[in-house]
Amino acid sequence: MAATLNKVMLIGNLGADPEVRRFEDGNALARISLATSETYTNREGQKVTQTEWHVVVFRRGLADIVERYVKKGDKLYVEGKIKTRKWEENGQPRYTTEVYADNMTMLTPKGASEERQAENYTQSTPAKDKSDTFANEPAPAPEEVDKDDLPF
Repeated sequence: MAATLNKVMLIGNLGADPEVRRFEDGNALARISLATSETYTNREGQKVTQTEWHVVVFRRGLADIVERYVKKGDKLYVEGKIKTRKWEENGQPRYTTEVYADNMTMLTPKGASEERQAENYTQSTPAKDKSDTFANEPAPAPEEVDKDDLPF
């Protein structure tokens, strides 16, 4: 099989307000920290939560939307691809892995955050029809996950 796939889907909460940069040509770049958490019960019966932090980069129109409507604590669904950047700092190679978003859905309820609308946005088209995406379906609560499905 010669085909490959680089696709990431995340649902998480923002750890801070977006950082936005504007360029001379009018384009924007927004960067956020998105936290995803997994909760399970270990063998000793203790509840354990593991949180992963993801750096997500939005460009052009998505960056404008993120700057305008997204705030710390908001829940987002993000689709994109993983990219790793490399640079040198003081002669030492440095790396960072980021998710470059090409689709985003705001999942924070309208009333919870200053009249925000839960709509889909993509780089190629301003908005998608809500009927053709699974992202508008509510995610199951962590309590609904069957604890018997743990691999240990």
